[in-house]
Amino acid sequence: MKLMGRRRTTPSGRKRANLSARRLQQANSTIDVHAHFVPQGYLRLIETEGEPHGVRLRSGPNGPMILAGQFPIGPITAHYHNLDLRLKTMDAQGITVHALSLMPPMVYWADGTLAVRLARLVNDAIAEATRAHPDRFVGLATLPLQNPEAAVGEVERAVTELGCRGIYLGTNVRGKELSDPSFLPVFERIDALRVPIFLHPLNVIGSQRLTSYYLHNLLGNPFDTAVAAANLIFSGLLDRFPKLEVCLPHAGGALPYLIGRLNHGWKVRQECKALKKPPSSYLRRFTYDTISHAPESLNYLIKLVGVDRVMIGSDYCFDMGYNRPVKVVTGLKLSRNDQEKILGGNAARLLRLANFAPGILRGKKRRASVRIEKK
Repeated sequence: MKLMGRRRTTPSGRKRANLSARRLQQANSTIDVHAHFVPQGYLRLIETEGEPHGVRLRSGPNGPMILAGQFPIGPITAHYHNLDLRLKTMDAQGITVHALSLMPPMVYWADGTLAVRLARLVNDAIAEATRAHPDRFVGLATLPLQNPEAAVGEVERAVTELGCRGIYLGTNVRGKELSDPSFLPVFERIDALRVPIFLHPLNVIGSQRLTSYYLHNLLGNPFDTAVAAANLIFSGLLDRFPKLEVCLPHAGGALPYLIGRLNHGWKVRQECKALKKPPSSYLRRFTYDTISHAPESLNYLIKLVGVDRVMIGSDYCFDMGYNRPVKVVTGLKLSRNDQEKILGGNAARLLRLANFAPGILRGKKRRASVRIEKK
């Protein structure tokens, strides 16, 4: 996939860049923190029980589409659930580890016990994948967040029993912000277990104006991430949990580029005065993936938040993701040490993956592996 604004290179320049990328792939365990996984059991439950809740499947030549709301999602190809196909793609991309997470519409559309069943099914399937390939996969747990009490129980089960390394949340729950007081017990449990949160846009704002040109994704997703992050900041939730780690997808969405506007509003608007520090002081409370689709934007993000807060992501296997996620990083004018942080070191620290040593495989041809640290 070509990056917007990428400069042309001579054949010799491309050759040198490709050689550099191959050497870095050999030298590191690369950890992709944004990689979607859709168990077949999840699709079957949608097929058999989703329609009363407004969600159903539509068959297609490349896999089913999930119909939820205005925008169909998919097709859900075999790569989303077939681990052998996934591993072949990971090897071709130079990716050692996928952090497995569900995809929209997640489980918030379901009511009652169905939401809990869906979340448990997904988390069990993710745990099964990590047991089958413990050096290639780690799990990010899905929660039935529309039922906070059940969500607290699933956090506990997913982390302490299944070994999930993080929690996967939508940017909102049926239009309700994550800063809503009803979700406080969920955040308390996540914070107590010291696992990070990974956000993903869902039911994006302004969808009635985003029906054309795929704008619900192109614009809706990054702006919904910014809205969610701003609510976490201004509500005081990040102050309440000073050690809570939250990863923002799509290179932080619109947040990094509008932070000056948020700062100005904090200075002049009474609605923002409850916050004791400027919004920009919270930028390093978040981590960010690399999915910006423009090296200029990614360079700006790294300069703004620090190289230690950015991690490789691919959005596997959506067409809006990266086919060559490693080259997105190796194509930047960063030191080798900084590239290694983004390719794996930062994620290894966040997800508590033991025995990850950047550069440990330098000069060797075998594939890297990562051991999961026990809690």
